[in-house]
Amino acid sequence: MGNLRPVLIMGLLFLGYMMWIEWQKDYGPVPVPPAETSTSAEVVPDVPDFNQETADSTVDLPSAPQDATGPVAGTTAQDADPARNLVTVTTDVLEIKIDPVGGTIASAVLLDYPVDHDTPDVKVDLLRGGGNRLFIAQSGLLSRQQAPNHTSEYRAEAREYALSQGDQALSVPLHWTSDDGVKVTKTFTFQPGSYQVGVEHSVENGGRTAWSGSRYEQLQKSVPGDEDSGGFTNPGSYSFVGIGFYNPEDKFEKIDFDDVADDPYKKTSRNGWLAMIQHYFFSAWIPGAEEEVTYSTQAIEGNGWPRYIARGVSAAKTVQPGEQAAFTSTLYAGPKLQDDLPEIADGLEYVVNYGIFTVFSKPLYWLLAKIHSVVGNWGWAIVILTILIKLAFFKLTEAQYRSTARMRKLQPRIEQLKERYGDDRQRMSQAMMEMYKKEKVNPLGGCLPILVQIPIFIALYWVLLESVELRQAPFILWIDNLSVRDPYFILPLLNAAFMFATQRLTPMVGMDPMQQKMMQAMPIVFSIMFAFFPAGLVLYWATNAGLSLAQQYYITRKIAAQD
Repeated sequence: MGNLRPVLIMGLLFLGYMMWIEWQKDYGPVPVPPAETSTSAEVVPDVPDFNQETADSTVDLPSAPQDATGPVAGTTAQDADPARNLVTVTTDVLEIKIDPVGGTIASAVLLDYPVDHDTPDVKVDLLRGGGNRLFIAQSGLLSRQQAPNHTSEYRAEAREYALSQGDQALSVPLHWTSDDGVKVTKTFTFQPGSYQVGVEHSVENGGRTAWSGSRYEQLQKSVPGDEDSGGFTNPGSYSFVGIGFYNPEDKFEKIDFDDVADDPYKKTSRNGWLAMIQHYFFSAWIPGAEEEVTYSTQAIEGNGWPRYIARGVSAAKTVQPGEQAAFTSTLYAGPKLQDDLPEIADGLEYVVNYGIFTVFSKPLYWLLAKIHSVVGNWGWAIVILTILIKLAFFKLTEAQYRSTARMRKLQPRIEQLKERYGDDRQRMSQAMMEMYKKEKVNPLGGCLPILVQIPIFIALYWVLLESVELRQAPFILWIDNLSVRDPYFILPLLNAAFMFATQRLTPMVGMDPMQQKMMQAMPIVFSIMFAFFPAGLVLYWATNAGLSLAQQYYITRKIAAQD
């Protein structure tokens, strides 16, 4: 059946693979949402309201470590008004809102990333402090003495900060003082072009006794029942959404939100980090180098959707009277920029979810990015990468087509065997195998090239799926966004045309009428399915189908001329 067979086999295996992924998900009934107005996860909230639920409770506070045992102390906010008191920090890539209650980062707007291509003024709000899609970054200190945690109220020096052009850094301090003379300055540091936020707790012991405490950081997120909805063709449905921990010994560990309540995580390590991950974007707390941190998870059942916490607690430090000490860490809130992540922290590139095909996907992305650096267009980069892959497998594909050509020459003799043996399939099969042996034809000769290409194809699918660099990237003419479907369905129709042409070029050797009808219907089935996939994926498939058709035509003509 020539080139049509590998296309269909790859397509069916691809579909089977995606169905297997879908099967792994929890597909039980969606819980009934609480009675509140639903707000898009990526729209900036007008009034962060998370403190209404957490300010008077310590349910989400971690326990103090062994070397700082005792009750967690701190000054809690009684009458905090987050709508009035938020501190706004603007850089060239971020707009951050900090709540003086706890110094919690209640909003992180990514200024270079619109929520939708058609609404460029509405930006992605990765962190948000209210509604049923709460996602906030908290930090504080733990001590048997008084210490500010994420429910404590700080004093802000100003309400508006902006990183001006030419500035190398911007510092935003918050101040807290205990009754016994311990002063804590929580300083946020921003740099141009960076999604990293430095966070330092500077402790100045102005009291008469030693102060001992630890630092903690946590990401807290509510997960509505429709968090991973979107259907079969939505790329975000297949991307990992959950908690991630990294340490040099165990490398990257992924935890689904649903597993947190049943199997809480706890591990102590150095040079690690924690993260909450979603499609294209993530947030992570990264402690200082060589710092020992105990990582854990916690599930909270509130009045709304379940909330999940990923937390890290450092080892305790002792500050003598008249002395100072600092606790430092870094918050990352931004896109999965693959070239930048390894420079931020060891292992941070693991947040890009290539799954079991990482060994193939990473070099494919590297090559795709190199091509893009030359041509400057991700669509043309996909086309060129597809051409290079076809060239790499040219000899294997040529062997496949030669095997198909020999099979085609045997078609008249196969038809004679059908007439001779009728419905006796056993004798028919025996006779065909004897003929193949005599003519030195391997009926499975075309399968090896297909099997070799399948991992490459699926790996490239994950590259196109996971790469934020391709998000909302334009191609040409009517395709102004490679991450959504073709608005006019031209690419799916073009792919169907290539498949129909392949059918006309290659006789269906050894197939009964029913099988032939099924094969003839496949271009229609595939074109309907591809109509709703992101245009970048369909561009790869259509380019591959067109190149395969041209390659088969060339090799078939060449073999015919030789005969």
